[in-house]
Amino acid sequence: MKNISLVLFILSGVLMSGCRIYSTYERPGNLPVDSLYRDVSADSVASADTTSLGDMPWQQFFQDEHLRELISYGLSNNTDMLTALLRVDQAEAQLKAAKLAFLPSLTLSPQGSLSSVDGGKPAKTYELPIEASWEVDLFGSLRNAKKSSQATLLQQKAYQQAVRSKLIAMIAIDYYALLSIDSQIEISLSTLNVWREQVRTIEALLKVGEENENALTQARAGLYELEASYNDLLRQQREAENALCTLIGTTSHRIERGTLDGQRMPDSLSAGLPLRLLSRRPDVVQAEMTLAAAYYSTNQARSAFYPSLTLSGSAGWTNSAGQIVSDPGSWILSALASLTQPIFNRGKLVSNLRVAKDEEQIALLSYKQALLDAGQEVNNYLYAAESAQRSLDSHSKQCAELERTVKTSDALYRTGNATYIELLSARQELLNARLSVVSDIYSRCEAIVNLYSALGGGCE
Repeated sequence: MKNISLVLFILSGVLMSGCRIYSTYERPGNLPVDSLYRDVSADSVASADTTSLGDMPWQQFFQDEHLRELISYGLSNNTDMLTALLRVDQAEAQLKAAKLAFLPSLTLSPQGSLSSVDGGKPAKTYELPIEASWEVDLFGSLRNAKKSSQATLLQQKAYQQAVRSKLIAMIAIDYYALLSIDSQIEISLSTLNVWREQVRTIEALLKVGEENENALTQARAGLYELEASYNDLLRQQREAENALCTLIGTTSHRIERGTLDGQRMPDSLSAGLPLRLLSRRPDVVQAEMTLAAAYYSTNQARSAFYPSLTLSGSAGWTNSAGQIVSDPGSWILSALASLTQPIFNRGKLVSNLRVAKDEEQIALLSYKQALLDAGQEVNNYLYAAESAQRSLDSHSKQCAELERTVKTSDALYRTGNATYIELLSARQELLNARLSVVSDIYSRCEAIVNLYSALGGGCE
């Protein structure tokens, strides 16, 4: 009785000393959450708008029906997206295996033999045992393995959401780039038609002596440059269509689409609370789940220092006396309990624990860096959207002024009060200004889509 009490006392002491291996992961403190967004003080965070652009479903964020169809098709056929789904399925299978490790294992091991002495009649023996083995999780090894598998599953799901969010943003940006090229082609074609008409006019004036050869050669040179630029835009248009088809997982074909001027983006660009990035942005969630998995791996390395208890047994029939197989013979029953305590491999266990702790610290640093990167992206894209809007306003005003300049230069040229060089210069500046407006519209759309993705937009 005293021996039993001593054993129980020792086991209780071991259990008390190993309570850390049953601890649950908690998010680390001292994360730079309140200061993530630039130009927002810590005091104003509490009063900030809690709604975020990233909370908006992508079907509501994007108003273009053609773009919504492309995104829907891409989510079902993009190879990276399908690969991410398979990774999640693998993690689910690993978690299921970790949960089943708590249950006993059963095996059927039938055996039979023939033996003969001095050429006599062979003796037939058989055994039909069912063997069972169960590892008792005294010190949390199986528990920590299960928790690690759960964290890995959440990590893979977060990776899937990261791929999904990034894919939606890439499809939208490529779509807007295609629309931008369409607008450039339209402007270039319109300018080409005006330029060709201008060349024909100068040719007619040259024949009657009202224009010189220099004006004609300059007009033709400008026309040839525009034709080359127009041809290059057609090439870019074809390549943009092919790239978008590849991205959504289909063969190259013409893309049905709207116009760049017809795109409508959300009026409010609220980033919400920085704290939302911890749970909304998938790559940050993925980094945290990597940290959680490393945390439980460290606990598992600690539990390796403690004994492991395994219960096993078997039950079945045997005919060790040589009966025929149809005779069930005699029952066989056995039970065994084994307790294994590491003694001479503590050096290896200490090294494994040290490696696990280092991996946990590396995961913590990666988590903090992912959060900093997320804040940087939100700050950059917020400012990029504002900057693109300011540039768009300025270039739009420039276009209005240059359109009046072209009309005035054309009227002066027809009355002989301005040279063709002045008219040519005015038309070239107007063309560049129109192309700048197109570039600004695309830049603003791109920045807003990137901001949407940076805030975790597009996740399920």
